[in-house]
Amino acid sequence: MKAQERSELLQALKARFEKNMQRHHGIAWADVQARLEGSADALKSLLAMEQTGGEPDVIGRDPQTQRLTFCDCSRESPSGRRSLCYDRAALDARKEHKPEGSAIEMAADMGIEVLTEDQYRALQALGEFDTKTSSWIRTPPELRSQGGALFGDRRYGRVFVYHNGVQSYYAARGFRGLLLV
Repeated sequence: MKAQERSELLQALKARFEKNMQRHHGIAWADVQARLEGSADALKSLLAMEQTGGEPDVIGRDPQTQRLTFCDCSRESPSGRRSLCYDRAALDARKEHKPEGSAIEMAADMGIEVLTEDQYRALQALGEFDTKTSSWIRTPPELRSQGGALFGDRRYGRVFVYHNGVQSYYAARGFRGLLLV
């Protein structure tokens, strides 16, 4: 990563961190910056999250490992990660009108994880996300093996988790990622 890119990313992350203190009580920016400066891989992943519209921010710290949890906090599902089917097997199974990729593969390429249902609900406890869009969430193997995948959104003041066929994709459905640093 170029020095200017790194500087701009850290400035954007700091501004978002300071604007949204309710997401990370008890965590100081100096601790976040020190941890980030020690991890080129984390910076690369956060840059990918930022460039695809995720607006990553710190949403917690693991009490045992002290690792910081970054998550996509854009109001709607990240715009640069939409119109994707769930995973590679779903993409390969499509005969026509294939999307450009899959959520699981794109997340892996970015060095992040797709949120689980519990993580998605925890994020929704911090604000109102996906009120006009939806986001794929990591699907348990027993559901995936039957051809389904989970996604979530917020409507009518409630968080909903639904299922779809893994091959489906929509212009308003993307995925949110999580990164531990």
